[in-house]
Amino acid sequence: MPNFSETCSAPLEARRQFLQGAGVSLGGMALQQLLARESLAATPQQTFQPQFKPRAKAVIFLFMAGGPSQLDMFTDKPMLRKHHGQAPPAEALEGKRFAFLKGNETLLASQRKFGRYGECGQELSDLLPYHQQIVDEACWLHGMQTDVFNHGPAKLFVNTGSPQPGRPSMGSWLTYGLGSEADDLPGFVVLQAGPRGPRGGSALWSSGFLPTTHQGVPFRNGPEPILNLNSPPGLTQPAEAEFIGALKDLNQQRLSATGDAEISTRIAAYEMAFRMQASAPELMDFSQETESTLAMYGATPGKPSFANSCLLARRLVERGVRFVQVYHTNWDHHGGPTENLETHLPQVCREVDQPSVALVQDLKQRGLLDETIVVWGGEFGRTPMGEVRATSGRDHHIDAYTMWLAGGGFRPGHIHGRSDELGLAVEEQPLHVHDLQATILHQLGINHEKLTYRFQGRDFRLTDVHGHIAHDIIT
Repeated sequence: MPNFSETCSAPLEARRQFLQGAGVSLGGMALQQLLARESLAATPQQTFQPQFKPRAKAVIFLFMAGGPSQLDMFTDKPMLRKHHGQAPPAEALEGKRFAFLKGNETLLASQRKFGRYGECGQELSDLLPYHQQIVDEACWLHGMQTDVFNHGPAKLFVNTGSPQPGRPSMGSWLTYGLGSEADDLPGFVVLQAGPRGPRGGSALWSSGFLPTTHQGVPFRNGPEPILNLNSPPGLTQPAEAEFIGALKDLNQQRLSATGDAEISTRIAAYEMAFRMQASAPELMDFSQETESTLAMYGATPGKPSFANSCLLARRLVERGVRFVQVYHTNWDHHGGPTENLETHLPQVCREVDQPSVALVQDLKQRGLLDETIVVWGGEFGRTPMGEVRATSGRDHHIDAYTMWLAGGGFRPGHIHGRSDELGLAVEEQPLHVHDLQATILHQLGINHEKLTYRFQGRDFRLTDVHGHIAHDIIT
């Protein structure tokens, strides 16, 4: 029988035969790992050939779950102050839908102080002092529009292009189409910060009808970020390698018999988990970061926070992860004892202001911003009318709200779109959610009309049958 080194350069089938006679020797176990990697790499994967050179190769989506108030953060409305407490014009409300307003609400002026910053003159309130540092790095979208005014369906709509569960998320579409440059980490990672998870739950990062290998992998806060990744007590690495190898052989036999693509996903998941046992601890170890970097984010190692999630997002894209989504809750400020504009909006702004800015600055100084798209925003905005509650708050607003983008070929210091003088509707350059999705895909080298998957007799895509590329927000 040839020795191990000779066998490593032999054809794949010869190496398999060698393995069958290798027993549980050290050489056999090492060869098992090499075969596992080669077999996984040889498994047919869907890859999309871009029609043009991509401007970006990764996305970090900072998702403010609940709907941040653009009227208290990004767009000052003097006419709201002038008409504060008055009923909104009836004609301005025609055809508009609201989740909770009863019709007796009045206009609500923001109590925040606004200023204009940077060469672009972007408006910011005193809730976001750190954002002043990146006004000329970001592309500001003040004409955002969406179709859905309830939280769960609206979050699904932004993430999957549909308000109904069961469709693949954007991160799943990207890893399906482009794969991932990370060999020992998932291509799509989900991070969470805040008092609870986002409404909609795992459906927001589901792979839908795509192979489940493309679904988002949630990393938890705490000492064990990924459930069931660590080996059981007493199980040695060689023994675990033997178990993984045997399990893979059984799954391969079943795959040959049935042709079920989900078995390939199962094989890939075990192999990825085994590799992550080495990569995940290094990824989560912030001791490699300088004190100045930790201070820039406001991050404290070992303490769950949005700041830690933003720093981790940067570390993930550095290692080749394609799509990172960071959820932060709670931005649903209707008014009342726990969700009002006076106390709780400033609190969540303090939690995200510095880390969001630090992420953009850190990516830039490391030469990563040009190839990474940073998206900031929620599922919708807030109304110019206040709700009738004990403390001030605003209802969900889908017709005119704000998001911002940075990096990845989006125009820095560009202000796109404008709402009317009360903030009820978009007056200039509306941008629908489907348009944003199409434009992000375009920056990654993907024609959104071509990246499709046939399911139940029809071709599906992220933007469904909608979406136009917003060429005026890209360079």
